[in-house]
Amino acid sequence: MESRTNDILRQAAIIAAATFMLIAAAVGSGAFGGTSVDELQDGALSASGSYLAPAGPAFSIWSLIYLGLIAYAVWQALPAQRTDERQRTVGWWIAATMVLNGLWLVTAQFLTLPLTVIVIALLLAALARVMVLLNRRSARTIPERIVVDGANGLHFGWVTIATVANTAAWFTQIAPADWAEQAEVWAVAVLAVVLVIGVASALVLKRIAPALATAWGLSWLAVGRLTGEPDSTVTAVAGIVVAVALVVAGVVGVLRRRRTASVSR
Repeated sequence: MESRTNDILRQAAIIAAATFMLIAAAVGSGAFGGTSVDELQDGALSASGSYLAPAGPAFSIWSLIYLGLIAYAVWQALPAQRTDERQRTVGWWIAATMVLNGLWLVTAQFLTLPLTVIVIALLLAALARVMVLLNRRSARTIPERIVVDGANGLHFGWVTIATVANTAAWFTQIAPADWAEQAEVWAVAVLAVVLVIGVASALVLKRIAPALATAWGLSWLAVGRLTGEPDSTVTAVAGIVVAVALVVAGVVGVLRRRRTASVSR
């Protein structure tokens, strides 16, 4: 009886978290009359806020992520998923990522830039935990693979590059003026770190969705540096190289997972 109560509570909490995320996103993005995201924090979070900020169209991926998370919230609420051990393991963590997702926009709208860095770092850590837990058990059906593994994988991959952009925006605001001369060097160095972490993640998780989402952001970062301000061909080229490498690593990871699955049969 206690287990059934906990399962129902988990399902309800995920629905509540998804609802909060959507309301917070609307409030935080200025849909109800607040400041638009491009103008938040004196423009620090805009496409021209730093060398590592993706161009505006990159953020359209949020529509896909939100759609996936809403689908997940509905799917996990079905009676068939109530006692699923995979959902028991990962459900509360996914709920936490939804809450942190919504909190980030609220923080950006009403609080300070350093606090947005803290919130998005917590979100990235929670998503990393979700991906690790998902890797312990394979999805049993195609719908589960899409709404659980796919949606959360895209969320993780996008927040990876979003964390980099958010942190870079903060450092751009607080760094001494003479550091601007080395901005390209720092940008390429950070992208090198993204390359190492992203490739390692793709090979360990053996999933394509995180790599695709990060590569999407990096591709639009390159577009931003080639067509907008601040302009930087060096940073753009580095972004493209890292994006391609991540996609290749993601494909290799998936092939390794399929090979392992076929051998275990």
